[in-house]
Amino acid sequence: MDLAARHELRRVAGLRTELEDITEVEYRQLRLERVVLVGVWTEGSVADVENAMAELALLAETAGSEVLDAIYQRRSSPDPATYIGRGKVEGLREIVQATGADTVICDGELAPSQLRNLEDRVKVKVVDRTALILDIFAQHAKAKEGQAQVELAQLSYMKQRLRGWGGNLSRQAGGRVGADGGGIGGRGPGETKIETDRRRINDRIAKLRRELKVMKGTRDTKRQERRRREIPSVAIAGYTNAGKSSLLNRLTGAGVLVEDALFATLDPTTRRTQTADGRVYTMSDTVGFVRHLPHQLVEAFRSTLEEVADSDLIVHVVDGSHPDPEGQLNAVREVLADIDAGDIPELVVINKIDAADPLVVDRVLRREPHAVAVSARTGEGIAEAIAAIEADLPRPQVEFTALVPYARGDLIDRIHKDGEISTLEHTGEGTRVVGRASEALASELAEYAV
Repeated sequence: MDLAARHELRRVAGLRTELEDITEVEYRQLRLERVVLVGVWTEGSVADVENAMAELALLAETAGSEVLDAIYQRRSSPDPATYIGRGKVEGLREIVQATGADTVICDGELAPSQLRNLEDRVKVKVVDRTALILDIFAQHAKAKEGQAQVELAQLSYMKQRLRGWGGNLSRQAGGRVGADGGGIGGRGPGETKIETDRRRINDRIAKLRRELKVMKGTRDTKRQERRRREIPSVAIAGYTNAGKSSLLNRLTGAGVLVEDALFATLDPTTRRTQTADGRVYTMSDTVGFVRHLPHQLVEAFRSTLEEVADSDLIVHVVDGSHPDPEGQLNAVREVLADIDAGDIPELVVINKIDAADPLVVDRVLRREPHAVAVSARTGEGIAEAIAAIEADLPRPQVEFTALVPYARGDLIDRIHKDGEISTLEHTGEGTRVVGRASEALASELAEYAV
C-alpha cells in the first residue's frame, strides 16, 4: 500500500507555476524538474568520476527531476568562487540555455558564495548535493521522528545560506511594522529581516531538538528493555538501494516497503525473530548511507543510527550488481566509524547476485573474508546468510547443567528463547538440560543444578 501510494502521484501537464526570476523562489519548496549535472574530478580514475555522476543522476531522478545533461571538469580542487573554472561557467550557461534546463545540480557541498556566483552567471537555480539529498529525505520521511530529523537537518543547512538580493532582506524593521513581522515581539527596531529569519530558524531548531530528545528517550527505553532481557540485536546497514529492506523481508517476513529507489527507507523497522534452536533476537532495518553523506544528516539522524551503534552484529549489505561495490563498502564504513560503530562484529552480505557479474562477486568474497552472497529477490543463499547470522550472535556467558522439574516448563521455554541448549534429556525426575544461559537465568536454574 505504501508503494502504491508513493506511485499514484503524477505530474499534471500544463499547470507549471515556476517563477522565472530566481530571486523570488529562494524560500519556495525546492522542485527539481529539468536539470543539468556538474561535477569536479579531483582524484581517482575516470571510472570513479563516471560512477559518481551516475549516482548523482539517480539521486536527481529520485527527487523527481529529469536529467538532461551531465558534465565534469578535471581540477586539483574546486574553484573557490564558482566551483568549476570561470571559463567553464560560460560553457555551462550555454548548455543550460540549449537544453532548457531550470536547475543545475553540483556534485559537492557548495559554499553560499559559490551558489550565489553560479546563479548570477548561469541565471537558473543552483542546488548542491547536500540540498538534493535533504530534499529526497523530506519526500520520504513518514514517521514523526524521521520528519523532525529531516527538518532539523534542513534548517541547519539553510541557516548558513540565508541571503537576499538587493535590499530584500537587509531592510530594518521600524516600530510600526506589525505586518512585516517586526515591532512588538521583534528583538528591536534595528533588526533586519534576515536577522529575524535567522532567529526564527534558531528557535525552531531548539524546539526540534527538544522534541527529538523526548523521542530518543522512548527509543532508549525500548532498547534498555531488550538489554535487560539480554535479547541480541542485529542491525542491517549498507549503501542506499543495496536491498536492505528486501533482505529484512526475506529473513523475517517483516513486510516493509521495498522500492527500487534511493533512500526508500528512512524510518527504521525492528522485527523480532528467532534462531533454528529457538533463541530470540531482533533485526533492524536502518536508513541507507551514501557517498559523502551530509554531516547535517548524520547529526540529525544520530538517535536513529544509535540502533546500529548499540547492536551486537552489523549485517553490512552491499549491492553486488553495482559498478563499484568496494566503494560502497568503504563509504558505509566511514559513516559507521563516525557513529562509533566501527568495532562491532560485521557480516558482509553481497546482495543481488542474480543480476551481478560472478567475477565481481568472487572478487568481493576474496576481499572480505567474512561474507556470504545472496539474492533477496530469488532466495538464493538466504539459508547460508541465516546460518552465518546465527553463528555470529553473542552466546550466553554461563554454562549450566540442571535437572528441571516437569512443573517448571516455563524455565525450559525461557532456556529455548534466551539460552543455548547443548543436550536435553527427559528423565523420570524431570528434564535434564546442559547448555549456556545469561547470568539472570542461570541464577534461577541454580536450585536445580546437578
